[in-house]
Amino acid sequence: MTDVTPHLRDGRGREVSYLRLSVTDRCNLSCLYCRPRHSFTFIPHDKILRYEEMLSLVGLARELGIGKLRLTGGEPFARRGLMDFIAALLDRYPGLDLRLTTNATLLAGKPAALAALGVSAVNISLDTLDRKKYADITGLDRFDAVRQAIDESLEAGLRVKLNAVALRGVNTDEIGDFVALAKAYPLDVRFIEFMPVGGGTLWKKENYIAAKEVLELAERTAQLTPIPHEHTTGGPARMYSIDGGVGRFGVISPLSDHFCATCNRLRITSDGKLRTCLFSEREYRLRQLLRNPKLGLPMVRRVIALALRNKPLGYEVLNPGGTKKARKMSAIGG
Repeated sequence: MTDVTPHLRDGRGREVSYLRLSVTDRCNLSCLYCRPRHSFTFIPHDKILRYEEMLSLVGLARELGIGKLRLTGGEPFARRGLMDFIAALLDRYPGLDLRLTTNATLLAGKPAALAALGVSAVNISLDTLDRKKYADITGLDRFDAVRQAIDESLEAGLRVKLNAVALRGVNTDEIGDFVALAKAYPLDVRFIEFMPVGGGTLWKKENYIAAKEVLELAERTAQLTPIPHEHTTGGPARMYSIDGGVGRFGVISPLSDHFCATCNRLRITSDGKLRTCLFSEREYRLRQLLRNPKLGLPMVRRVIALALRNKPLGYEVLNPGGTKKARKMSAIGG
């Protein structure tokens, strides 16, 4: 973005210029590493932020110097009116660097319109290239729809990143296939370490595989050349070019080689709670302030300032598995 100069810093001196905003906790998939398949309760509709409230929060974020916005879920396209909301965001805040994270099951037919509106990139969650395994992981056979959405996104000129959670014994035998995909198509493939965040997931040490080992497996199938670390500017991925390829391969290591020292992001959940760290369960309530005519955005600004002063280093507060009351990942917004 070009018209906002970042000037927001936390209590440790880290520049904060990136907001992840969850528009819904609802999702049409139930991935093994995200939320349980049974006995899952969604947030009531009256406690979900209205689009107009989100527009106001984004406006405040821009005033504070945040120029990059990522819409997340749950699954963002599971919420009605998302395309109109995106159009309103980019109309009200020209120059906003707007990106989406999606499972892409509902994305087909929309990439061209997204590109026309001004969306710059889509991150697509895809943990396997095997159709049957996809259904086993997600609980739904929508693999073909996802592949179609990837093709349409590339055709529309959107920057495409595929995010795969590295699951030992589940998809680690496909790392070479993902490398081949990135070699053939102009996209980024990124394997993310399985994180013990939230409650109700299947996280176990036996399922975990470190990014270093993922990279070693990838290097068995192609020659990879390191690209200067993107996470030195706040991005978490360590990226590699692929010899003879048009795309890139990367790893994200929040556990084995954390990047907390350069973290530049805030998160707002779909029910209007501010989280300064994915690993911390501490939240600051914003929705009630927004809906109180005597408080509103001025008080929200003060709360954000307070939260930033206390933004932690994630590895210091990580509670593996979370507490019994810990939010599920789909409710946090990733």
